[in-house]
Amino acid sequence: MILELATLAPALEPHRQAGRWFVAFSGGLDSTVLLHLLQRFCGEQPAAPPLVAIHVNHTLQAAAADWERHCARVCAALGVPLLQRQVEVDTAGSGTEAAAREARYRVFAATLRAGDVIFLAHHQDDQVETLLLRWLRGAGVRGLQGMPATRPLGTGSLSRPLLAWPRTALEDYAQRQGLEWVEDPSNTDTGFDRNYLRHQVLPLLDRRWPGYRGSVTRSARQLGFAATALDRLLPAPPPCTSRLGDPGVPVASLLQDAGIGWLVLQQWLRDLGLSTPPRAPTAEFLRQLQVAGGSPELAWNGGCLRRFGDAVYLLPPVVEMASTDRGQLAPGAPLALPGAGTLELEPAGDGPGIALGAGEFLAVRGRRGGERCQPLGRAGRQRLKKLLQEAGVPPWWRERLPLLYLGEELVAVADLWLCASPRTLAAGGSGAWRPVWRRNTSASPD
Repeated sequence: MILELATLAPALEPHRQAGRWFVAFSGGLDSTVLLHLLQRFCGEQPAAPPLVAIHVNHTLQAAAADWERHCARVCAALGVPLLQRQVEVDTAGSGTEAAAREARYRVFAATLRAGDVIFLAHHQDDQVETLLLRWLRGAGVRGLQGMPATRPLGTGSLSRPLLAWPRTALEDYAQRQGLEWVEDPSNTDTGFDRNYLRHQVLPLLDRRWPGYRGSVTRSARQLGFAATALDRLLPAPPPCTSRLGDPGVPVASLLQDAGIGWLVLQQWLRDLGLSTPPRAPTAEFLRQLQVAGGSPELAWNGGCLRRFGDAVYLLPPVVEMASTDRGQLAPGAPLALPGAGTLELEPAGDGPGIALGAGEFLAVRGRRGGERCQPLGRAGRQRLKKLLQEAGVPPWWRERLPLLYLGEELVAVADLWLCASPRTLAAGGSGAWRPVWRRNTSASPD
């Protein structure tokens, strides 16, 4: 099938109502072809969404600045606005390719607004390479579906309209249109698994089975149907949350056959919009769940899971605290708490509250150890540690818990308890305020 605007248009039609169209533009052959096609489509369709190119400079190559300038020249010639973003790629814990991809997709997700679409130039050869790599790494039914043609990304969506065409079709289009592009020298480095497949393995397959691309992608499509059926048949775990709102899944839902437990966990994480952890550490995590007691933990690039009581919870992001001082809290001035959401004061009305005079504020601190509180309406002061344990507050929240002081007197433990004090009033009234803690219980930092 020849790649031309008329043959690509049906893949673009479902996105005609998008707010904006973005195209990921590296300056290479694939993205240059896609940008050129989208620019032509928008030129012929006045009602098409506005088109914007995004170039992400990973600062990994000596020629990165030259590529950036090349992209600017191409976009200027086509009359397409260009967003240029530079990222730092952290390769700790993952390979360079994976880390660069994660950094790039974070930029895309942060750029999209609700209703926006970003187009990526992955083609049929990319799909085949992805499938073979996943197969060699032991992927299951879902992984062997390959890259989806569309999927959510941030508050918008991602589309890959070129998946039906092999790279040769893109090369043919570029030559017919007289396009210019840059070549990334790392694409010939067979030290990378994908490049080894591309340059060493796939040419051998092509000589023996020239139609392998279509066969492999058909298999992926069939596995996609199977995965969809599996999702519909697999019972969803009953929802649960921790005392402070962390999303969780009952341990009992995971203590089935190891394969079923893995599928349930995968489905739950996908429903939360998260990537799934690698198979080997997940298998070990599920094995540890079988052992009574203990708090096994599973951390990966997409988040962190930990058992607490009878459930496994998704932990909030880890944030290092330089000191126990968190700031000051006054009526009408919400306080951002890194890694813990926001804290503010609302009128207490007839309910319990803290009496504050004009100009008074509360000091917000983290735990230092040894704190005591007599919850309003209860007898006797108790150690805060015991109160938290009795209330089932998860361990990962105990150190980031905001404590409210009036002078040196502890008057509130977040919005969990008001501590008995001449300044805490059971009946509230004028000038009384109650703390409200809006916690961040997602896997993303505040």
